[in-house]
Parts: sequence; structure tokens; C-alpha cells
Amino acid sequence: MRSFQWIVVAVAGALVFGPAAAQNTVYKWTDSQGKVHFSDTPPNEQAKGLTQKRMGGGDLEASQLPYATQQAMKRNPVTLYTAPQCGEPCASGRSLLGDRGVPYTERDAQANPADAEEVKRLVGAPQVPVLVVGSAPLKGYEESAWQAALDSAGYPRTKLPGTLAPKPVVAPSPPPAPEPPPSPASGAPAEAEPPK
Repeated sequence: MRSFQWIVVAVAGALVFGPAAAQNTVYKWTDSQGKVHFSDTPPNEQAKGLTQKRMGGGDLEASQLPYATQQAMKRNPVTLYTAPQCGEPCASGRSLLGDRGVPYTERDAQANPADAEEVKRLVGAPQVPVLVVGSAPLKGYEESAWQAALDSAGYPRTKLPGTLAPKPVVAPSPPPAPEPPPSPASGAPAEAEPPK
């Protein structure tokens, strides 16, 4: 009977908070009189039989994605090269990937010299956005070309109903290069040579 109550509460919560609600933790516990409680806040310390469940939309793990998306990710991973001043083309590209539920890695070609070199190698110019699906690069944002590339790679046209789009994996910027030591000509005192 209690598992039925848990199902009713879960369904009611999904209906109340909507299908795209952020993940929430629901706590279930029994008080000292034996009464069962459900709450989004942890109980006091006298609670017995405490359990908690994650509910709602929220981030998707790769194993929770549709099978077709998992297979497309393995065969044709998606990388989006951007830059802070890219503006509308990059925003439109992110939106398209989000609407389709495509997991992707985003790389900042301005902050990372290695990524900037990779963009030049891929498309011949330091221009963003660049979408790479598998090993096929696409220079600039053109919706029909991006859709066709994602279709060919096997990505579904829409994300799972009631879920948020997977958040992109943002590649970290490289650490700053260490400063070289000052040379004697730059005004730093030169070390005296030991006497011979």
C-alpha cells in the first residue's frame, strides 16, 4: 500500500511542477506517531525510515538518453567551437542543439590557442561558430546544413518529452603560461661569476 502512495505522490508532483521542472529531492519519513510524511526539506532528527528520491527533469546522464542518441554520440560526437563575441550565430547554434537534445562539447576558440589552431585547421580560417559532427566540420551557422549533418549522424530530431536539453560540456581553458625569468639585459641584477 505504501508503494502505491509513493507512486501517487510522484505522479502528483510531476503534474504540479510540470515536466521540465528542475530536479528536486523528495524526502519520505515516519514521525514518532507512525505517520508518513513527504517533503522537499529534510526532516528533523527524530524521523525514522528516511528515504529520498530525485524527481523532475533536470540534467540527463548519457545512460538516460534515448538509445538512438547514445549510439549517435558514440559514432559521431558533436563539438561546437565558439567565442564570446560570436553573438547570434552561436546562440542560434546552441538553441538548435538544445532543441534536438544533442549532447555536445563547447570549446572557446578565443580563450584557447589550441582550439583556435584546430578551427583554422578544420575550416581554413579563424571563424566561429564551427560545428563538428563526427569528423565533418561545418563553418558558420546555417540551420539546414546543421540539421542535415545531425540527421546523417543519427541524432533524433527532438529531445525526450518532459526533459531539459543536455547541458554542453564546456572544455576548460588552458592554464596561463608561466612568465619567463627576467634576463640580465632587462634591468635585473646579473649574478656575479665566482672567482677563478
